[in-house]
Amino acid sequence: MIPDYDILDLGDFPLQSGQMLRSARLAYKTYGTLSPGGDNCVVFPTYYTGNHHSNARLIGAGRALDPARYFIVVPNLFGNGLSSSPSNTVGEQAGADFPQVTIYDNVMAQHRLVTGHLGVKAIELVTGWSMGAVQSFQWAALFPELVQRLLPFCGAARCSPHNFVFLEGVKAALCADAGFLAGRYVSPPKTGLRAFGRVYCGWAYSQAFFRDGLYRQLGCDSVEAFLVAWEDEHLAWDANDLLAKLWAWQYADLSANPSFKGDFAAALGAIRARTIIMPGDRDLYFPVEDSRIEADLIPGAELRPFRSDYGHCAGAPARFPAETAFLEQALRELLAR
Repeated sequence: MIPDYDILDLGDFPLQSGQMLRSARLAYKTYGTLSPGGDNCVVFPTYYTGNHHSNARLIGAGRALDPARYFIVVPNLFGNGLSSSPSNTVGEQAGADFPQVTIYDNVMAQHRLVTGHLGVKAIELVTGWSMGAVQSFQWAALFPELVQRLLPFCGAARCSPHNFVFLEGVKAALCADAGFLAGRYVSPPKTGLRAFGRVYCGWAYSQAFFRDGLYRQLGCDSVEAFLVAWEDEHLAWDANDLLAKLWAWQYADLSANPSFKGDFAAALGAIRARTIIMPGDRDLYFPVEDSRIEADLIPGAELRPFRSDYGHCAGAPARFPAETAFLEQALRELLAR
């Protein structure tokens, strides 16, 4: 089967850790055509359990992200099974021996793709949901002269301590499977993957979502049916891939690099892009309070929260019509500025 995406071979790619990601490969998909001036680009990174197909739900004719107008680049996260990942790496870095890859590493690879390989001269917008939002912040801080607009939704510029603890919980559920074998499993650790999905489910949506039975709108007639659906979804993932991306999420911090040396305020203050930050008002791990701190540190940034019982998933690409319309209105306004 011919893949519906392209691959940039990065060679041996240096990582923040000092290690080298051997024969690194960055999977990506583009929509639309780059303008003669190279200045109509939108960078739209993928989220934790997403890929370019997931992001494509927000791309189309007449949409805010219209490929007739913009050259939209969707780079896949390292660890998502398409770009270099534990599951598709061979040799000494396969599986549990895959090196630790940071958000900074991801964005530096994406920068090579966008500016070096694709020839982009200016980026109209960087946007993304969840882990895509985390990457968006990193793009705008590292390359303020390149990124003209920034719209992260349901994400953050760094992983908060509470978010870190949530992720420790889902990680522990997966690793507790006796068949996980410290990542050296010979067959998928299905018990751990099911536990991972079941624990994660309670965090992705709000208390009101469960209290009011909104899971019925998603085709499940009970909480148990919804939990099983989350189990089944995560059975499709390689366990080491999930953990590789989870590590990048836990240690995300746009200031944790040589440019800012841990100065979070300076990193956010370096952003020059016109910015709208869109948290979910009932997001359990990327709360509005954190986004308000970030918006206050970015010159001229606007805070525009989703008002939604869908919690973190309010921003999931094209999952809920009202929330999607709210997001696209903000995208249109920002792109018009």
